[in-house]
Order: sequence, then structure tokens, then C-alpha cells
Amino acid sequence: MRTPHASPGRLALILILTTVALDAIGIGLIAPVLPQLLDAFGLQHHLALHAGALTALYALMQFVCAPALGALSDRYGRRPVLLFSLAGSALDYLLMACAPWLSLLYLGRAIAGVSGASGSVAGAYIADISDESQRARRYGWLGASFGLGLVAGPVIGGLLGAVWLRAPFVAAAVLAALNFGLAWCALPEPSRQRAPAPALALREWVPWRGLRELGRLPDLAPLLWLYLAMQLAGQVPGTLWAIYGHDRYGWNPTAVGLSLAAFGVMHALFQAFATGRISERYGPVRTLVGGVVSDVLGYLTFAFARSSAGMAPGLLLAAGGSIGLPALLAMTSQRTDEARQGALQGVLASLASLAAVLGPLLFGAIYVAGAGHWNGWAWIVGAALYLPCVPALRALLRGARARGGGADGAVPDQART
Repeated sequence: MRTPHASPGRLALILILTTVALDAIGIGLIAPVLPQLLDAFGLQHHLALHAGALTALYALMQFVCAPALGALSDRYGRRPVLLFSLAGSALDYLLMACAPWLSLLYLGRAIAGVSGASGSVAGAYIADISDESQRARRYGWLGASFGLGLVAGPVIGGLLGAVWLRAPFVAAAVLAALNFGLAWCALPEPSRQRAPAPALALREWVPWRGLRELGRLPDLAPLLWLYLAMQLAGQVPGTLWAIYGHDRYGWNPTAVGLSLAAFGVMHALFQAFATGRISERYGPVRTLVGGVVSDVLGYLTFAFARSSAGMAPGLLLAAGGSIGLPALLAMTSQRTDEARQGALQGVLASLASLAAVLGPLLFGAIYVAGAGHWNGWAWIVGAALYLPCVPALRALLRGARARGGGADGAVPDQART
């Protein structure tokens, strides 16, 4: 039965998906010109170092602050935290557009990491306005909106960067400001149960506190570790796609860009149109397992493909694997009480940021270590990350069958903590 807070909110859903898409476009806008901007600061011999440091700083600040921002959204509302996030993003892009010193670029990235709660708050918002049967489909839409924004952003940023090096940063700031105005004028605060405590204690800002508390829930802990494994595995293509394609197949920048665009569009299409239908027919548990299996097969295909054409089946399989994440998000949301949806999304964002810090270091080191002999080991290790999750997946399947063939995989409202 649909709960009162999950009544149809089509306009709110469209607005939150638009907010996420615009936010992703803003992120992607700056990617094509960041190396040239660093070069303009006289860092020709340290471009990779500073580009990596700026990326790691953003992820580190997300890891530290996302759980607390999620908890704040539980206590004070999704809307104010989302507005804070968008305002912080606009300030970040303005700093990067105008910064005369390198230190201001780092300050801007730190601000963006602190305020970058739009994804986690959007996830909690969708949980607030959706009943359990809708969540896998809508989380798929959320992932597709973000993915399409990331695909469109670099294209637009590259075109603007050809006109003026800092134009993409100005455009990103304008997008964030428009996003802020859209949310301010039209995005309502969802009706839901609020966390009772009036304020956050200082100790609640410790990033691992929320993970520890939520991890004590027996139904949730395996899903959190599976989520971390999925995020770590997802760092392989983000870290090595261009290098791997160049080294093994001789791809030029155009081939890299086109293949990445195809990768992103295929992921978005699967998440937008396949996740909901598969989850409704087979249940979120089997959707999750199917996504993991498809992802593993895709990575193995990438590792052993002998030509560019041989990568195509891997693209399809890896894109099919993307249906697992929305199903997993729906399951974690179902296993968390309504008053802690923001805390859950904050913990998930923190785990994703941790993976974004550790993954590039891990897979970069693996690639360098094996490149002299065979350069496919990073894909093998990415696929192997799912092996420790096999017992949890088997337990989920057994539980789904016990509930009637795995068609729901949900935890009834009255059984939640």
C-alpha cells in the first residue's frame, strides 16, 4: 500500500531529476579545460599531479562531509541542504573562473566537496516521494539523468573552452545558479517523518559514525559492503579507459571520446528503461544479481578483447551491469527507516567518495605493475572485487525465494527498524 508521503509527486520528481542532470553537466563542463587551466598557471611538468590532487581533494571532502549533510537533511529538510549544495557549487565554479592563484582553485574544490550533497539529498528525496515498488525504477532514472549530464557536459565544455579557457567555468556557475533558482522557486519539501533530535552533536560529523550505526542493521550491512565493491569496481574504466585504449588498440583522443560517450549513453539507457521493468518482473534482488554478473562478464571481455571491435560486447555487458546499482539503492532504502533516509544517502555518498580516492590509486598501481607483461590485470581485479560479496548475494536470493520467488525482495513496513 502506498504511504501518504509517497503520493504522486510527478512535478517534484521531474524537478529533482533536472537538478541532478544540470549538476552533472556543470561537473562535466570543466573536465576538457582543466589541464589547460593548470598549464596556464605554469604547471606544465606537474599537470597530472595537480589534476589528481584536485580530484582527490573533492572526493576527500565528500567522504568527510556527506554523512553529516545527509543527517542534516533528515533533521532540517531536504530542500535547505540541497539549496546549500547548489549555492556552494556556484561559488566553486566562480572561484575557478576568476582565480588568479592556484590556491583558489584548491579552495574552490574544497568548497565543492563540502557542499556537494546534491546527489545524496536527491536520493533521499526520491525515497521520500516514492513507494517501495517505484524506487528501483526511479533510482534508475536518477542514475540516467546524472549519466547523461556527465556525457553532455564535456561536449559543451570542449566547445566553450575553444572560445575562452574559462568560459566552461562561467557556464557551470550559471547552470548552478539556475539550478538554485529552480529549486528555490519550485521544489517543495517532501512530507516525511523527521529525525527527532534538534541538532547534530560534533561527534556526528565523524564520517564513519553513520556507517557504523547503519552497518549494525543486519539486513543493511551486506548491502553497504556490496555498494562499496560496486563503486570500487566502477573506478577501473574511469581511471584507465583512455590509457588502456591507447596502449592496447592505439586509440586517438577522438576514439577515446566517442567510446566514453557510447559507454555513458548505454549506461543511461539501461538505467532509465531497463531497471524498472526488470525489477518489477524479477524483483530487485535478482536484478541486482543479474547486474553484478553482467558487470563481471563485461570486465572480463575488456581484459581479453584483442581488438576494438572485441570491446563492443563488453560495452553492452557493462552497460547491462548498471541495472544493479539502482536495484541496490532501492533495497538499501527499503531496509532503512524513513527518518534516516538522508543519513543513509550520506553514508552511500561517503563510500562512493572513498572509492573515488582509493580506486584510481589501486588500479593505477596495478596497471603500471602489469603493463610490461599484460595490461588486462586491472579489469580482472575489478571483476574479482565481487567475489567476497557472493555469500551475501546468495543469502539475498534465498531470502527473496522465501518471500515468494524473489518477486519483491522488500522488507515490509511493519518489519523495519
